Amino acid sequence: MTSTVHLSFQYTERDYVRALRAHFKSRLRLRLDLFLVIVLAAIGVYLWPSWQGVASIVVAALFLLMLAVALLVIPPLAFRREPKFRDEYSLTVSPEGIHFRTAHVDSQLQWSMYSRALVDDHSYVLYYGSNQFTVIPKRVFGSAGDRRTFEALLTQHLGAIVQQGA
Repeated sequence: MTSTVHLSFQYTERDYVRALRAHFKSRLRLRLDLFLVIVLAAIGVYLWPSWQGVASIVVAALFLLMLAVALLVIPPLAFRREPKFRDEYSLTVSPEGIHFRTAHVDSQLQWSMYSRALVDDHSYVLYYGSNQFTVIPKRVFGSAGDRRTFEALLTQHLGAIVQQGA
């Protein structure tokens, strides 16, 4: 089994949006956040029409709006505003690291640059800072063997790999 994987791809908006949503979901506590919205709304209904009830409902609505913006509005805007996502990417993943090539970049990154990974149903998100990451869509792998090799390299070089369901 070869320990090098070659990938060529261009990001689609859907690739990046899915990965950014997975990132946000890993950072947010959605169940707790939604529970808080429901509790605030229930308090507001109970106290209606007092000013406390109105204020509680307004706060719940604003909090829900912030969650919706984070998950539904920001990801597509982030993709559309970044020209580098339209480049053709060529990656060579090996035990030494990841070699990136685009029209504007030719860089060899060591595995030690990455601190952790988030894996969901659609992509691998490799973190090299608290909020900086590289997205590798799962659709770009030519074979199941290439994916297994890549996953073995991830496991070997990154200690923290978080699996996230859809």
